[in-house]
Amino acid sequence: MVEKLGQLFGSEAKVKIMRLFLLNQTQPFDAADISLRARVTQASCRSEMRDLVKAGFVKQKNYVKHTEVMRKRGRKKVAVHVAKKTGGWIFDEGFEYREALQNLLLDTEFLTPNDLAKRFKRAGKIKLLLAAGVFRKEEDSRLDILLVGDNLKRGVVEKTIRVLEAEIGKELAYAVFETPEFLYRANMYDKLIRDVIDFPHDQIIDQGVLSQVPKNIA
Repeated sequence: MVEKLGQLFGSEAKVKIMRLFLLNQTQPFDAADISLRARVTQASCRSEMRDLVKAGFVKQKNYVKHTEVMRKRGRKKVAVHVAKKTGGWIFDEGFEYREALQNLLLDTEFLTPNDLAKRFKRAGKIKLLLAAGVFRKEEDSRLDILLVGDNLKRGVVEKTIRVLEAEIGKELAYAVFETPEFLYRANMYDKLIRDVIDFPHDQIIDQGVLSQVPKNIA
């Protein structure tokens, strides 16, 4: 989907950046944030932002950026809150084609179930993969992705999530469990797990895991 939209809009980078701003319309971003969130180079970011400013999609904005940095305190490193002024951009609420772009860039299916399953293929032996939240256009869901498996490669999972976030334009809420831990917590009626499996979700992969989970007793 991103590739096809990229052909329409000139580049995949522009599509990912536009999604980022459409999903975070009141939040400003500087070049570093856009590059990190959309997984594009800062050079590409600045080039695309020039076009988007000219089109009236975003406008420039100076704001105070809050971050945490690690600094030495004696022999230890501690996280220190830092606030600094920076220049960036924010979605222009007066952009006349906002609704049309939201329909095109946000209300289309991000990934087919088969595509989503393939993304996690190298993460280990996947026993259960549920999609909710952003994948179903439901903002109230606690998780967007629930992943369960054996000998999972957490680094691969994390990298896959970061790529998905860049394509979708939104940070994903997700949880990852080894199968025994998941079944134990599910049978103890763990609230996080029940809040996903007891409410609308898409079953992308299920290798018999959900059949071992007790039904909602409410």
